[in-house]
Amino acid sequence: MMNESKSKNPDISLDSLKGMQSVRATFTLPKHTINLLSAIANQLGVKQKSIFDHLVENRRILDQIADKARKYQPKQKPRKQKTFVLSKNSLTRLDTFAKEHKLPRDVLVEFSIKQLHPLIVQEKEKHEKRKTLLQEMEKFNESGTQFMKKARYLVGEEDSIYQKLEYVFALYDKNMDELKNRIEKGKCMEDFH
Repeated sequence: MMNESKSKNPDISLDSLKGMQSVRATFTLPKHTINLLSAIANQLGVKQKSIFDHLVENRRILDQIADKARKYQPKQKPRKQKTFVLSKNSLTRLDTFAKEHKLPRDVLVEFSIKQLHPLIVQEKEKHEKRKTLLQEMEKFNESGTQFMKKARYLVGEEDSIYQKLEYVFALYDKNMDELKNRIEKGKCMEDFH
């Protein structure tokens, strides 16, 4: 029975599973690049390891990165050593690719992470729109507070309509709190240009 399942699914092997193991690797990168990866992971709620693995799994994209990296003249930006967790497969792929193209691994990692820049621009735009939305929600909430005072005066707190309205406004407050939390979480993007 065990041999049958092995032959039915040749994609699963001990080697492929071992390749998914997490390993630590240290790279020397510009601080901006490190912050970019951190901000995207934080904003999207995705582990940095998952983003890293995704960035280096596509050979075609790595080829494009290698072309750009060959022309790269690094500016004298301060660089910082940073240890990341990534899969064993991703680290092997990076090492192999760096040797094939005779490029420093750190440069490949830097360029891979830079591919996230359009995402941070999109998320930053959404972040600004959420801030505007929150301002509008706060204004509406002030009107809602006045409305509820009037409703309580007109029909009383025991009235079923008042209780339903109270439920609606409690739900509104909960959604407003969630939006505030989302905006707070997105503040790390505000410094990106």
